[in-house]
Amino acid sequence: METKYTYNGEDITLDMMFKIEQIVYLLAKLEKKDFDATLAEFLDSATYKALQRTKNVLWAESSEYIADEYCREKQK
Repeated sequence: METKYTYNGEDITLDMMFKIEQIVYLLAKLEKKDFDATLAEFLDSATYKALQRTKNVLWAESSEYIADEYCREKQK
């Protein structure tokens, strides 16, 4: 597997992939949408862009917290 995400020199790619899956699962269930459609929307969001900047440690928050951030973003 290619290293895509790192934090303090450590590869956290697998952790991030699992976290993204959990977040999208929660959002799809909440919004009663298809997983793939929800994933596409999430990957286009400011919340996902913030999640990619691993130095801000948003990735270390719970999936529920990040999903809530995404929902707040959509309300704006």
